[in-house]
Amino acid sequence: MDMAGLLRGYWQRAKTGVKIPVGPVTVLIKALRTQKISGNRLWPRQRPSNGMWRPPALASVAAEASHGVALIVGVGPGVGAALARRFAAAGMDVALASRDAGRLQPLVAELHCLGRQARAYGCDATDELSVKRLFTKVAFDLGAPELAVYNCEAFGPGGILDTNPSAFENCWKVNCFGAFLVARGALPAMLDRGRGTIIFTGPTGSLRGRAGFVNLAVGKSGARMLAQSMAREFSPQGVHVAHVVIDGPVLTPMNADTVEERGEEGLLHPDAVAETLYQLHRQHKTCWTHELDLRPSVEPF
Repeated sequence: MDMAGLLRGYWQRAKTGVKIPVGPVTVLIKALRTQKISGNRLWPRQRPSNGMWRPPALASVAAEASHGVALIVGVGPGVGAALARRFAAAGMDVALASRDAGRLQPLVAELHCLGRQARAYGCDATDELSVKRLFTKVAFDLGAPELAVYNCEAFGPGGILDTNPSAFENCWKVNCFGAFLVARGALPAMLDRGRGTIIFTGPTGSLRGRAGFVNLAVGKSGARMLAQSMAREFSPQGVHVAHVVIDGPVLTPMNADTVEERGEEGLLHPDAVAETLYQLHRQHKTCWTHELDLRPSVEPF
């Protein structure tokens, strides 16, 4: 037998134990594993009285009152506004970005009533310089964001032959290129801090292309791939990247006709969507979700 095989044999005997008779008794000699060290914590080997092992106590996932700055790019009366209210209610200061900052002032005033700082910024998410200016202003006014949500969408129905090339390019820029620019703007400060959350929202077209939805599916599926690549690259560095599929119409004034057809339970409630995204931000880093899809209980899929 070679030396390696001999050592393996001795080790196996040591693990299983060796019984040595000593007069009227038998002595069992057995190797015990050393206690496991995780970080600076010694994991105790003793078990509770019921015999079930428990891991060391987990530090609080997150205090109920969050802190820091949340940036929402793409704020409308539905999901965007609901996100702003939820983040402010959790104790975060909120930066709102839209092409038209003026229409966001009533929402800014509402957030101030919740006792949080809030600012509205005009930004073209498809323009690199505009996005750079946005992050510079937000960092100066409120601080670098710990949470960034890209919630922009552009869509014009039509098949391949019906779609104008310039319209296709514009939709791709809003749905995908803007997500890329915002991610590049948010990442440096998060990496320096060693923590942060970036969330992209997308429709069903993020997962599959349907006839007549080329303008939506191409860009949004690209943003989904962007999120996957980012998660694999930056999760080990403490940045949580998530992609959320909003599969169905959202309860907003624009969808009043759909409410009459389906009833309110047939549409996603924006506050419920906002709560889900906030909980993504609060997840402990040992249990991160990268992708989830949201839909009403009556929505076929």
